[in-house]
Amino acid sequence: MVFATDSGGPLISAWAAVSPWGLSGADFASGLASGRPAGTPLDPEEWSVPYRSACLVPGFEIKQALGRKGTRSLDRATGLALSALCQLLGTGGPASGNGSGGPDGGERLPGVGEDTGLALGTSAGSVQSIMDFTRDSLVGERPFFVDPARFPGTVMNFAAGQAAIWHRLKGPNTTIAGGRATGLLALQYALRLQRAGRAAAVLCGAVEEFSSARAWLEWHARDADDEQSTGGADGTAAREADAAVLGEGAAVWLLEPAAAARAHGRGIAEVAGVEFGFAAEPGDVRPVLAEVLGRLLARTGTDPAAVWAVADSGEPGARGRAERAALADALGGREPARVTPAACIGDTCAASAAFQVAAVLALAERGDAAPGSPALVTTVDRDGVVGAALLRTVAGRP
Repeated sequence: MVFATDSGGPLISAWAAVSPWGLSGADFASGLASGRPAGTPLDPEEWSVPYRSACLVPGFEIKQALGRKGTRSLDRATGLALSALCQLLGTGGPASGNGSGGPDGGERLPGVGEDTGLALGTSAGSVQSIMDFTRDSLVGERPFFVDPARFPGTVMNFAAGQAAIWHRLKGPNTTIAGGRATGLLALQYALRLQRAGRAAAVLCGAVEEFSSARAWLEWHARDADDEQSTGGADGTAAREADAAVLGEGAAVWLLEPAAAARAHGRGIAEVAGVEFGFAAEPGDVRPVLAEVLGRLLARTGTDPAAVWAVADSGEPGARGRAERAALADALGGREPARVTPAACIGDTCAASAAFQVAAVLALAERGDAAPGSPALVTTVDRDGVVGAALLRTVAGRP
């Protein structure tokens, strides 16, 4: 799907991130520039997981980040998402508290009103919350002797719902789940909301948490992948050698019409187009993604030679190699600047593509490309979804 028009496509005009590089977008941008690995050893006394290290958001504690009011029942995924949105919007707390102003007493980001939409990506909400609640119902004296305050956290749209409450958002509120493609799927959904006239400004992005539950699920999912690719069950060594450590965090941005963005004196990149395909088998990734990229470049009128940067998923193994081969096919063997956050912040699953978008935005803000330069963001997922987005740096910053 391509959304460019004669007057220019929608603009991403502001962004924020909470990542293993730090608690702010500035931390993310500096980490990206330095290429600093964010992995840290895991304390076995604290984490009962099958991994020795992970890329955790440093020093993140929900009550410290968001305050004590209204945060008792928040899970880690929701806390990360709210922290990123508070950073983006300049707000510091729930609607019943200090949600109308930022931590320094400033007003909310101009142009973001009650009718603003939200498209937030996640893998399945907080898997840890779901498993903990289920376990309590099984081991308790009675199945119904569970903490009712923890039940809302077991539904997938808990983070998006809490965001609407905290920031008084009454526009469309949507939760998207699509594996590593989630960030681009959320972007596509936000564009559809705009085209349908459901919302002018849309907050968009994705979140992923690190937890014991997610670690074990990922471990067994990778084991199944190894069996499928090797034809046997003894894939542990290959799995550990050819897999990124797990990471967490949230990346969000504001998508708004070009005229509205310029009226508020902001704008970073135009969303020129988004395309998706489906690769049923790992061997299908290269031809399917190459076709998706060719279609995207053609429909947006983009010369492959003009692409200045590629933000690929950094997916390990056969799918990642096929993704990079598809990019080479579509770009005629050219090798634009490559930016791959996953190489440093780990496998952030549902937030992967959102961090890739944030990486392009960070480079655009830093002035790494001339105005109007196109960049590609690509994604591949183990369930078969492949996709790409084309972003153009704003031609003449507002």
